[in-house]
Amino acid sequence: MQTATRSVARPKKNDYPTSDGRPMAETDHHRILMNDLIQTLQAFFADEPLVYVSGNLLLFYVRGDRLRHLSPDVFVVKGVPKHPRDNYLLWEEGQPPAIVIELTSSSTKDEDIHDKYALYQDSIGVFEYFLFDPFGDYLKPPFRGYRLRQGKYVAIKPVKGRLPSKSLGLQLERDGRDLRLFDPTTQKRLLTPLERIAQVEAENERLRREVETLQRRPPNGRRG
Repeated sequence: MQTATRSVARPKKNDYPTSDGRPMAETDHHRILMNDLIQTLQAFFADEPLVYVSGNLLLFYVRGDRLRHLSPDVFVVKGVPKHPRDNYLLWEEGQPPAIVIELTSSSTKDEDIHDKYALYQDSIGVFEYFLFDPFGDYLKPPFRGYRLRQGKYVAIKPVKGRLPSKSLGLQLERDGRDLRLFDPTTQKRLLTPLERIAQVEAENERLRREVETLQRRPPNGRRG
């Protein structure tokens, strides 16, 4: 008598979880900083159709295994279409993140330093890996970066106090509890979402004042 064998179907794309049940960020500051970095990078690459910027999204790296995943705080992938995703399946996309930024906290420090470091280096092939501890409690130094060289991470050397990213064409700079993105071409920091809003409001106010000045000016430049 033959024993029937049951084939195990591989999970389809929508069969993979979209949440691991863990909180988005440990503190308000971590969450705000993560969102600022994601939105700032999205604005910087807005005109690049094949650059995908995301964060706090489950990334699966072993086909068929729903447990082999991690959730980078901030990551950028080059060579894939820019569109919303439920999760990131490495074998479907065909491209690993070019850069990952992890915002270290008390609950993630060991994972960031050891587990994710090894996975990004050996299993996923993330070209650049940056770690930032906003409060300076868990990392010494609190800001560091690594770049793959012959399959192994090598520490990135600072340039004028900033860590350059070849993947982004930008430099990352610690500013107290914040992590800022600096454009060496323009010699300016990229604006955060709130800074962009403030800039637009200031420009609108300037234009309003110009209009008021013109409206108060007598016709044909004549004075009364």
